Amino acid sequence: MRAQDARTAWLLIIPSLVVILGVMLWPIIYTFILSFFHAPTGINQVRTFVGLGNYIEMVKDRTFWETIGRTMYFTVVSVGLEMVGGMAIAQLIHSHPWGWKFLRFSLIIPWAVPTIVNGAMWRWIYSADFGALNGLLMQLGLIKHYIAWLTLPNMAMPLVILADAWHMMPFVALILQATLAGLPAELDEAAAVDGANAFQRFWKIRLPLLRPAILIALIARTVDAFRVFDIVYIITSSGPANKTLTITYLTYLNSFPWGNQGIGAALSFLISIFTIMMAMIFIRFLYRPEESQ
Repeated sequence: MRAQDARTAWLLIIPSLVVILGVMLWPIIYTFILSFFHAPTGINQVRTFVGLGNYIEMVKDRTFWETIGRTMYFTVVSVGLEMVGGMAIAQLIHSHPWGWKFLRFSLIIPWAVPTIVNGAMWRWIYSADFGALNGLLMQLGLIKHYIAWLTLPNMAMPLVILADAWHMMPFVALILQATLAGLPAELDEAAAVDGANAFQRFWKIRLPLLRPAILIALIARTVDAFRVFDIVYIITSSGPANKTLTITYLTYLNSFPWGNQGIGAALSFLISIFTIMMAMIFIRFLYRPEESQ
């Protein structure tokens, strides 16, 4: 009966499995094949097989490497801010100060805001005409006239990073706080009795036990940050002078406005390779199976 039950289960699963694989696998295969063609957009355009030509063209393109560096900068700074800020917020909530339940509940609000809405909100905040940032700095006497922040080449990317960190820091904080809440309080209390101060208890006890949660948050946010597109599209549209042009935005430009889907497909696969490599690096250096047992 067990073998018959297994066959029956497979017969029930196979239709949905075929649909899922068709929806997920076919676009991946098609995009991979397309990356070996010169594929301009248009009804009567002819696709030409170029082999590795698209990949070679990208590697030789200076803009590609500048975009990679810019995307890595966004990823490192944004994820770094989110991890440090998220850890601090999680520790604050874990200490149960006055109003900590409201603080934990309020964390959901920035994270629940759709990225498009978040980008539009921060674009208004940075506005040179009526932005809240200019209004606040004027009230504090730090500036004498309104500044077009998003037109400043050295300020555009940090401002986009700030908007992204505000949006996603609660995600990290909630993951770490939930893990902290599940840690045995006896370990912390025993260390306090032995004379360990707050920093020593955090560094020697809590942080090692938080490593699996940190790994999950780090991989999730790094992969997501490296593929950033929507918030850049809304706030700066890759400007000024391409100072916020990221690798995913470059993929979009090649695939649609510039009309070369072959280059866009090749870029999308390079993005996948980069994200997989970063995830493997994090797992290699942070995953400790013996500590999770």
